[in-house]
Amino acid sequence: MSRQRHCRGAVGYIMTHKNKYVQKVVIVKSPKFPPVNENRVRSLLDKYKCPVPYHEVRTRFLGSIATPEMATSPIQVVKGLWGGELPEFENMDAANDLIGALINGLWNSLTRHQKRTEPFKLVRMAVDPTRAGLATFILMRRQEVDGFVEGLFNGQEDIDLPEKASASLDLVAQLRAMLAGAYTLVTDETKPGSDAEFARTLKNIQELTPIIEREINTVVMACTIARRQAMQRPNVSGSTFH
Repeated sequence: MSRQRHCRGAVGYIMTHKNKYVQKVVIVKSPKFPPVNENRVRSLLDKYKCPVPYHEVRTRFLGSIATPEMATSPIQVVKGLWGGELPEFENMDAANDLIGALINGLWNSLTRHQKRTEPFKLVRMAVDPTRAGLATFILMRRQEVDGFVEGLFNGQEDIDLPEKASASLDLVAQLRAMLAGAYTLVTDETKPGSDAEFARTLKNIQELTPIIEREINTVVMACTIARRQAMQRPNVSGSTFH
């Protein structure tokens, strides 16, 4: 029997004349999406004063795609970026422009990371080995981790995770604690630091990046496989509460 791969979370939304969003597509077989216009997404987030930075939006969306919570709604996740309600729009076209960029564009493009051959990557940036440069870089990495975990838990206190995903999430939590500690240290101006020390710290934080990516991708793949198996054998359970 041939097996068919499906990516969860490939969706489309349009605003109706009653100012309500309706979902056009729920699941798309083997979807292929054009590259996301990152600058366009960033511009729209800035325009509507989104309190969540772009790099954290990406990981929150990825976590929401991977979450075992089957009822996750992309439009609700988008609303959550603004605290639960969409920002005010000048007209329907403006609303569809934002939703098109975030869901039809960014969200759908992130669903490809449910394939082992297309692992997720954190945002790259040039970093000056200075106190300010380090603080910005460490904060970005910490926010990326926070975004993924928030999306994965989807507002729940605990979730039922496959054992492999649970183990990786434990490591992600440890890495997050390391980032938080490093950020506190770097931003404490009462503690002097030389250029050489800042350079060493930067190297250490940069070395964490592939580890964080590896564990995030492990969570995504483990949840994807478990969800596919659960759909085939709904009475089988092999998960861990986290």
